[in-house]
Amino acid sequence: MTSSIPTNNVGLAVMTTLRNYGIDAIFGIPGTHNLEFYRHLEPLGIRPVTTRHEQGAGYGSDGWSQLKGLPGVVITTSGPGLLNAMSAAATSYCESRPMIILSPGAPRGSEFSDIGLLHETKDPTGAVRALIGRSTRVSSGSEAVELIHEAFAFFAHGRPRPVHIEIPLDVLEGASDVDTAVLEARPLGAPKTAADDAVATAADILRRASSPVILAGGGSLGTGGALLELAELLQAPVVTTINGKGAIPEAHPLSLGSEIRLAAAQDLCNASDALLVIGSKVGESELWGGKIVPQGSCIRIDIDPAQLQCNVAPDVELLGNASAVVPQLLEALAGHEPASAPELDPLRAELRTEARSMAPALARINEILAATLPADTVIAGDSSQVTYFGTTSFFPVQKPHQLLYTPAYATLGYGLPAAIGAKVADPDRPVVGLIGDGALMFAVQEFITAVEQGVDLPIICVNNGGYGEIRQNMEDRDLAPVGVNLAQPDWVRLAEGFGLTAFNVESLDELAGIVTQALAVKGPSLIHVSID
Repeated sequence: MTSSIPTNNVGLAVMTTLRNYGIDAIFGIPGTHNLEFYRHLEPLGIRPVTTRHEQGAGYGSDGWSQLKGLPGVVITTSGPGLLNAMSAAATSYCESRPMIILSPGAPRGSEFSDIGLLHETKDPTGAVRALIGRSTRVSSGSEAVELIHEAFAFFAHGRPRPVHIEIPLDVLEGASDVDTAVLEARPLGAPKTAADDAVATAADILRRASSPVILAGGGSLGTGGALLELAELLQAPVVTTINGKGAIPEAHPLSLGSEIRLAAAQDLCNASDALLVIGSKVGESELWGGKIVPQGSCIRIDIDPAQLQCNVAPDVELLGNASAVVPQLLEALAGHEPASAPELDPLRAELRTEARSMAPALARINEILAATLPADTVIAGDSSQVTYFGTTSFFPVQKPHQLLYTPAYATLGYGLPAAIGAKVADPDRPVVGLIGDGALMFAVQEFITAVEQGVDLPIICVNNGGYGEIRQNMEDRDLAPVGVNLAQPDWVRLAEGFGLTAFNVESLDELAGIVTQALAVKGPSLIHVSID
């Protein structure tokens, strides 16, 4: 049957606009209603990554996004496909990461009709908007393209969070009403600087400080070498949130790692006479019940005005993009002679002791991996004890985005698809998934996505027999464990059934050698590690 759908349709206009901004991969699942997005991928040179669940598409796009420095793009079908991706969208919202979600919608005039359309959903944009804020049903191709341009401007100049665009089926499949010139990427302009008087006040506080400390969050990761230069100029220790891990190289003498959740790091921040907080909400999920209550002056840099007063009230607010504001501070502090370098080794040892006491075996696993893997390896973690008790403290990184993780939304099922997305983004860079058995079961179907995509990707499954953290929570409340000691598959045979090369680690003494073997494997592999 010959299709009457024009090939120069709105689907082409939308995908061309994305390609013009550098998007060369999308994540999603083809469906009856979204085929006019998919029609144009191959001619435009856009790689489709078909996950086996739309949640995995969202998490895969997040891993891709962090390594590419571009928003991840997810294509869903209408109704269930869109709603399946909402955990990933909510993760993007909570962790302040850029994502564009495209979905078809009911044809114009049939909204809210309840007449039994395929994938009929009462109010999809209303549902999505309730979760992520930015969800729009367009009425034309030109409106859809304009929203793509607006999304890239939003990501460049605001707090990056997901954007959903619903295109009615009749619009998506209809002839484009957009001139070719309108599809070109627009200049995004320079990052927003802070007010000069506020910068001068902040610089004066930092200049007079004898014990300044920098607390760097996820919003600091775009500062490049400027943040390290500022830390060295001030001789200020840098402690980061988990989302800020790698803001400066963690091997640097001024780095205290991503340990803000530990009491000793919080005490350092609170005792400082000048605390500079960069791009962090300083929230409960990063502090693990602790408090940041600065006894000295507090300066905050944030791109979102609502975050400047969040949880910790500053003495000076620097509203702007940290990538521009940190250089402003450097300029204002030119010629500064800092006090002597702080002695951080005792504090560093105290932090490591505190972290190791939480889960010694998981610390050991990460130390083995840190000694075995190439220095630029990306570790994809999950809401697993091996990540938040292990990788955060015992796998030092030298660059931003070497740990892919969701500390605030704390979702399960993130790690495997995020690792796949990262490897699609940068095939030549080593990527390793390090994931607990409970979390891995949330996304086990994505093993076949890794096989299909042909990625060389070791996945290390650390098996503690179920939901170890919740088991401990129950025991702490004097509850007998209920529903947390989980039946386990034969992990090696399961992985081999998907087409992975699989290894079983009998002792941690074997781990380094087996990881080295797995790094040489073509295609994905599984390393199964059981711990008591």
